[in-house]
Amino acid sequence: MRTERLDARALNRATLARQFLLARTGAPVLDAVAHLCGLQAQEPQEPFVGLWSRVRGFDPSELSRLLEERAVVRLHLMRRTVHLVAADDAWSWRPRHQVLLRQRILGVYARDLAGLDLDELAAQARALLSDGRPRSLGDIGRELAERHPDRAPRPLGEAVVAALVPAVQLPPRGTWRSTAGARYLPLSEWLGRGAAPEPPDEPDAVGKDLVRRYLGAFGPAASADLRAWCGLAGLPKAVAAVRDELVGFRDDRGRELLDLPDAPRPGPDTPAPVRFLPAFDNAILGYHDRSRIIDHAHRGLSVAGARVVLVDGRVTATWTHNADAIHVTPLRQLTPAERAAVDEEAGHLATFLAHAGHARRASQ
Repeated sequence: MRTERLDARALNRATLARQFLLARTGAPVLDAVAHLCGLQAQEPQEPFVGLWSRVRGFDPSELSRLLEERAVVRLHLMRRTVHLVAADDAWSWRPRHQVLLRQRILGVYARDLAGLDLDELAAQARALLSDGRPRSLGDIGRELAERHPDRAPRPLGEAVVAALVPAVQLPPRGTWRSTAGARYLPLSEWLGRGAAPEPPDEPDAVGKDLVRRYLGAFGPAASADLRAWCGLAGLPKAVAAVRDELVGFRDDRGRELLDLPDAPRPGPDTPAPVRFLPAFDNAILGYHDRSRIIDHAHRGLSVAGARVVLVDGRVTATWTHNADAIHVTPLRQLTPAERAAVDEEAGHLATFLAHAGHARRASQ
């Protein structure tokens, strides 16, 4: 394997290229979501800005349509976080995350769920949801608490929808400008498919697909980055199974980075336009070592829900939106040229947020 060194700036440009942040893609929205391995979406409206910054001429009604037509879904997946993913990916990836999700929910509600047979609880929840009636987390918890009167409803409901039963958040939750609460149905029922497959053994086809797909959207990357993105254990076997397909590099710290041979790796001097990212964007959260895109001093912003601005490919400001205006707070002194570029892109974003859904606009 090659041992070429890639410094932080070269890794930054590779990340931007894979994430459609060097140049917006003309791909259909569904293809963009699939390429990105989904978008983190616990804040339902944030993916719209994420896609606007990545997809040329993005129309938010298209994402709403894909949700309503069940081509994309919202469900707990990577890192026990709600993600917006292509339906086919949800179907194949969700079983692979079953053990992780169950462990995480036990960690959160250890006392509330202690002594409870979780397999029995899952069976009761599936029977409850088999009537096809969408329910909120609270509805599910209260109905299950009737069978378990010594348990609080919320931990029961959250255990079901976040871990025990593959379940999707139904539209209008997650559609453009909707404030609807989350209601759930089993993934299999929503997609009209049979029972989801059992979690696979290692190394498995799904695990190998996750490795390839991750590198396509986030590479070059270390195994620790892959683990940080998906939260899964056991992937070293899947990495080993596809290793002969990959090329290797070293970063400035000497870590081994893996990548797909033909994936784009632009030169470090490639110009990077200003881009506005939503809260919890995976371009930042998809790595263990986030220094390729954010300074260590500002790392906390990535988990605090701050919306950030990339200048020359790096997190350089935060932004908020109110009264049809974008307010930018720099994290360092901006040059006049940088300030002008930020203001120009902020104006485009303000127009999108004010008028999208009423009239399409092209963003270059």
